[in-house]
Amino acid sequence: METESEPYVRLATLRQLHKVVADLNGAGSLADTLQNVADGIVSGLNYELACVNLVRSDGDLVVAAFAGSAAAEALITGRVGPRASWERRLSMGEAWGELRFIPHTEGWVLIEDDVPQWHTEGPEPRFEDEWHPRDRLYAPMYGSGGGRELLGVISVDRPRNGRRPGPWGQEALQMYASQAAIAISNARLRANMQRALVRLEREQQALRSSEESFRQAFEYAPSGMAIAEMGGDQHGRLLRTNDALCRLLGRPASALRRYSFADLVHPEDVGTLLRTSAEGGRAEIRLGRRDSSYVWVSLRNSVVADTADGPRFLLTHVEDIEDRKRHEIALAHRASHDALTGLPNSAELRSRLSAKLCERPGTVRVPSAGPAPGGPPGPYDYEFDGSYEYDYDADTETIFNSDGYSFGHSGNPYDHHVHVVAPESDDDGTKGLAVLFCDLDGFKSINDRFGHQAGDEVLIEVARRLTTGVREGDTVARLGGDEFVVLADGLGVADAADLAARLRNAIILPIRAGGRAVRVGASFGIGWASCGMTVDAVLTSADERMYVEKRSRSKVHRRAG
Repeated sequence: METESEPYVRLATLRQLHKVVADLNGAGSLADTLQNVADGIVSGLNYELACVNLVRSDGDLVVAAFAGSAAAEALITGRVGPRASWERRLSMGEAWGELRFIPHTEGWVLIEDDVPQWHTEGPEPRFEDEWHPRDRLYAPMYGSGGGRELLGVISVDRPRNGRRPGPWGQEALQMYASQAAIAISNARLRANMQRALVRLEREQQALRSSEESFRQAFEYAPSGMAIAEMGGDQHGRLLRTNDALCRLLGRPASALRRYSFADLVHPEDVGTLLRTSAEGGRAEIRLGRRDSSYVWVSLRNSVVADTADGPRFLLTHVEDIEDRKRHEIALAHRASHDALTGLPNSAELRSRLSAKLCERPGTVRVPSAGPAPGGPPGPYDYEFDGSYEYDYDADTETIFNSDGYSFGHSGNPYDHHVHVVAPESDDDGTKGLAVLFCDLDGFKSINDRFGHQAGDEVLIEVARRLTTGVREGDTVARLGGDEFVVLADGLGVADAADLAARLRNAIILPIRAGGRAVRVGASFGIGWASCGMTVDAVLTSADERMYVEKRSRSKVHRRAG
């Protein structure tokens, strides 16, 4: 079972992983990139030692970078290990996805082989998943081509928590190795392109002699490349694309010449593309394929001059990052959602509730008597008190009352935070953000009588019924155990009571669990979120009302069966 703190630890780990992955592409050379790969393992993935073994042109692997120990770095950096010995290692031990773990019980045979290695002495493990000083963990790095070319191997040692990595740590290391391979390929490609560009910037004769080299680097690059017009009415129109980009988008080169990237980008990513269309710009966006699907890519722009004084063109490198994005989305979902029911977890619930609240209640919304005279046309969320006179400044688009109090800000007088107000009674007509705290009645007896598997089946079905019973846009979250919370905005007092009754009636219907029909009841406490309250205060209020409701009903009525 997850502890309450695990989602927060995962979120923190995910943020750190994002940072070190971003650092991989910030290096200026291949050597810097390799060192960043090793440093990222130590700074972001909770290991004390990291070694990057890079495949050379002859197939053997050289220790290209090391992090975590100056003594080990001085001893083995630059040493070479035969390819055959590495392939032997990558076929031993346990396969953790694409990772390879060799426990000390098998790895002793490798102590004297000819692969450069570093290990420390230490006591025998005290428990099953404790890391042994002679355990070995390898993360192969493969190229993005269809042949799965081995680029190198990352070896790690001494996890800081002293334990072998679990599924979360294994997935993070595997994703990091995938991104490291992309960064190394990009660094090599950038180095080749930079060398070509240096030659292109020399005299005209050198430019002509290097044209074939540039053409080959462009045409046969393993990732997508495009040349687009720069400036003028046709700015951004694709002039030339390589085979890799055509394959990625499923479109022939002749068809791509009718488009610019702005024509192909996902509507939600247009702004990102426009902000990064200049020289040196970088963006992660979705581009449309011929089959109407979208693929996540990383774009990087450079400017190339056609001749010494001729027109300039935009050279764009397009890298397929679909797998990485899919991993990121999966990791983010696992960090913010309950593993059993798939509902948002406590951390995600608090994040969504916090986004609705601010610290100062009533700073924008005041009693209503209609819009300010001469003010901007609606709709907007301001309500104005008829006892004041209001003026509208069209230059700053700001509304003032007679006391000099201003509403809104320059740019748009109704582009602001909408304050959350709790209804005081059903008669006042106020619609607010209802927080329904749900605790199941009789759930413990099901666990005790039929086992935790039956209990899990009940929780999954209750989560489904709660989700089915609310509107699109409402939030159903699981706090843990048999406690759930529903956030439903735009409800009055009677609306919230009706919703709680409907959800309770849905829950008490028989549930098939453990091969038998069982029943649970549900107690609901209805709280109201309001600006000026903290998230803890909102949840505590709903929780307390749930217990009042639970105590007010007899055991017969609380138990559904």
